[in-house]
Amino acid sequence: MSILKSLLKMRKKEYPVQPQEAAETGPDLKSMSLEQLKKRINAEFGSTVDLSMDELKTEGKDALLIYLKTMIDTKLLKETILQSLSVKEDGIELTTEDDLKSLCKEKFGGAGYQLVESFDDIITALLYGNIIIIFKDMEKALSLSMDSGEDRSITEPSTQTVIRGPKDGFVESISTNVRLLRKRIKNKHLRFEKFIIGSETNTSVYIGYMKGISNEKIVQEVRKRLGQIKVNAIFESGNIEELIADKSATPFPLALNTERPDSVASNLLEGKIAILVDGTPFVLVVPAVLVDFFSIAEDYYQNFMMGSFLRMIRYLSFMIALITPSLYVGILTFHHELLPTPLLLGIIAQREGVPFPAVIEVLLMEVTFEILREAGVRMPRAVGQTVSIVGALVIGQAAAEAGIISNIMVIIVAITAIANFVSPTYSFAAAARLLRFLLIIVSAFLGLYGVLIVLVFIVAHLSSLRSFGVPYLSPVAPFIIEQQKDVFFRFPIWSMRKRPAYLKSQNPEKFPKTGSPSPPPMEGEQSN
Repeated sequence: MSILKSLLKMRKKEYPVQPQEAAETGPDLKSMSLEQLKKRINAEFGSTVDLSMDELKTEGKDALLIYLKTMIDTKLLKETILQSLSVKEDGIELTTEDDLKSLCKEKFGGAGYQLVESFDDIITALLYGNIIIIFKDMEKALSLSMDSGEDRSITEPSTQTVIRGPKDGFVESISTNVRLLRKRIKNKHLRFEKFIIGSETNTSVYIGYMKGISNEKIVQEVRKRLGQIKVNAIFESGNIEELIADKSATPFPLALNTERPDSVASNLLEGKIAILVDGTPFVLVVPAVLVDFFSIAEDYYQNFMMGSFLRMIRYLSFMIALITPSLYVGILTFHHELLPTPLLLGIIAQREGVPFPAVIEVLLMEVTFEILREAGVRMPRAVGQTVSIVGALVIGQAAAEAGIISNIMVIIVAITAIANFVSPTYSFAAAARLLRFLLIIVSAFLGLYGVLIVLVFIVAHLSSLRSFGVPYLSPVAPFIIEQQKDVFFRFPIWSMRKRPAYLKSQNPEKFPKTGSPSPPPMEGEQSN
């Protein structure tokens, strides 16, 4: 009984099986002796040090046990599989495929076993952490999941911290990530479909969606784009994001990436599709619209007025990070009249000994800060934060005292950098960093008119973007008045009954109309 319980605890790991193709090209298992099979598999793996092939005898039949020691739980193998195979089952003679199936049901029922019949299937199963048992004179081999399960434990997301809300985050194991979503959405309509992408890495990619809620056309489009990917390797969800994006020539992300299971779960219930990639804690959510990069799950865990205020802070911070340096350059170069006279005189006095024009001064500081930011990220964690903060203070102060830059320039760069960190999604903040340099250069030649022209082109560009056919500026452009309850402000949850109209969900209503609860009447007061 203990053996059966141990087997039931083993996680079932599926792997791609292509029996028809393998049957045409691979040799017949029954026609080869165990020694020949051993030599053939050893040749396939090139005598790698972690390949183990042991001969054993079970049910009076010679067999070959094959596995990669680095991919399986060897302790579980000894305590369950080998012990189970050592016990002979009465009435079972391994002569036909039906006998093999009967043996599997008796010894490994519920353990998620598979029968494979080609070398391609055997090699793939071994690489996915399975053990293979080949019985002499049998046409099929037995494959059992025996994954080591040595994954990173669930911890708080490192890139998306939270004050109030769940503290768990996705990890590199795709099966663990699916479990985190299942824990939040206990619904039989939550579906996951598997794809194997990468001719050399054979990376598992899942798409998750809510059957009966998600738009089937969008789900089909996701399937189609994933099926069309023909690359040799996939290591991170960013590879998938670039390969399935509607338009690659844009600095704006067309898929939302997040480490937070609660955020993905809420998007699934809205009708969106999640893309999970084995080996990374970042999950993609599509379709993505501009509003998604300014709202976070924590907005819905606190009072709606505070959530609305914080969301407006994010919009404001994005604009500050985008245009503040270019405004400084444009005003000092062409539009002095826009500043109050005392402020203008103070800035001119500070810049009296600065040898560079405003645009060179801004570019010099912006590039320096980008170098410090990258150095702080890449350096060891113990000293990275210290280097980025102290480096910025020391270099800024020293440059101002040396007369290379003005003090106001240090303030401008500091405000811009801090505002850029407000963005909850790193990939969206990176878009502002890139466009900021374009605005600075244009403002040096055309002033604020050039800044305005570039902003118009940015808005036009955003209007042309699509994420799986959904307009990127939805529900603002095209304007949908019913959907404005969760764009710039967050209305109370009880008032947001509809799912986003731009998704064209099969079930547009999230819950029936209830209204806000009213307080009970006081004692002695008549209720209406």
